[in-house]
Amino acid sequence: MSIDFHGRVAIVTGAGGGLGKQHALALAKRGAKVLVNDLGGNVHGEGGSVSAAQAVVDEIIKAGGEAMANGASVTDYEAVQAMVKQAMDQWGRVDILINNAGILRDKSFSKMEISDFRWVMEVHVMGAVHCTKAVWPIMQAQSYGRIVMTTSSSGLYGNFGQANYGAAKMALAGMMQTLSIEGEKYNIRVNSLAPTAATRMTEGLMPEAVLQALEPQAVVPAMLVMACEDAPNRTIMCAGAGSFEVANITLTQGLYLGVSDDTPEQLLAAMAQVKDRHGELVPGSGSGQGSLEVGKAMAALKA
Repeated sequence: MSIDFHGRVAIVTGAGGGLGKQHALALAKRGAKVLVNDLGGNVHGEGGSVSAAQAVVDEIIKAGGEAMANGASVTDYEAVQAMVKQAMDQWGRVDILINNAGILRDKSFSKMEISDFRWVMEVHVMGAVHCTKAVWPIMQAQSYGRIVMTTSSSGLYGNFGQANYGAAKMALAGMMQTLSIEGEKYNIRVNSLAPTAATRMTEGLMPEAVLQALEPQAVVPAMLVMACEDAPNRTIMCAGAGSFEVANITLTQGLYLGVSDDTPEQLLAAMAQVKDRHGELVPGSGSGQGSLEVGKAMAALKA
């Protein structure tokens, strides 16, 4: 089964370097027309130049592909709308959106400025919201869309010094959960990629041998799968060093205790059973939690 993107149009944000660049090159190599977006700022989100995006476009064109550059900040909704219009005016459709743009402002929470927290949320979360909102009606009208959010193990599992980044990345997984449900009837599939890759964001943080194993290209196959016609839906794919996994947000079977004056004490004493992962579920939607809880309560009434 060959993954092919001829006739498809993709927008990749934050694609002037690192993982985003590899995403753009891989999509173009397999036939997609690619709008390469990059503000051209540093890892902290400061500065800006379209030259990074244009360099990737030049590389795609030199290889025989079709691409154009865009320097919009994903935090600017009007600029994002103009970016999507640029793709529509040139190619008439948008099939794929890779929400890759991001910044780091790492500090322990006690030392972190509120502005650092807010700006990381603005770029990662609202940036993805802006881009997704701009392409959503197009994908609905054409009954086709593939959207990839970039989440992170820092959001899924936590990482010291990244309360802002982790919160933003978990928010993207949460947005994916709902959009994958809302988009299903329009053949819009929404997934999340949790990459482990060495980019300019990770320089100086890992030994050289590890950095080589974590080349960004090793993550790209997961993106291609989530962007292709046969993509899954509502999947959090983890990828790094050529290895691929799926993360799930699960629900334990838990324990019915009812409600009484000593329920808090009962719950504290029973935490080991409540946390027991035997028979845990991956709910189909948020209502799954309520269904499980009400089901246990109704069973207790009949007992």
